[in-house]
Amino acid sequence: MPLYEFECLDCGQNFEALVRDATPPVCPECQSQNLEQLLSMFSVNSAATRKANLNLARRQNSKAQRDKAIADHEAIHRHHD
Repeated sequence: MPLYEFECLDCGQNFEALVRDATPPVCPECQSQNLEQLLSMFSVNSAATRKANLNLARRQNSKAQRDKAIADHEAIHRHHD
């Protein structure tokens, strides 16, 4: 089922909707069908992109943990001085 992004032209709400058959979506905020379909970026999902995203998240988490360890160490030494 395709997932589309819409903007309600009546209330300005942006939302995503699964579009099935020919049933037009409605705005979840005001129930209007006066909608404009927005251009969306496509998503690529493959083993390579998942691995790259996982590696990036691990690098970012590693830096955050290192920074936290340094801050904890400094706080302990300030407390005991």
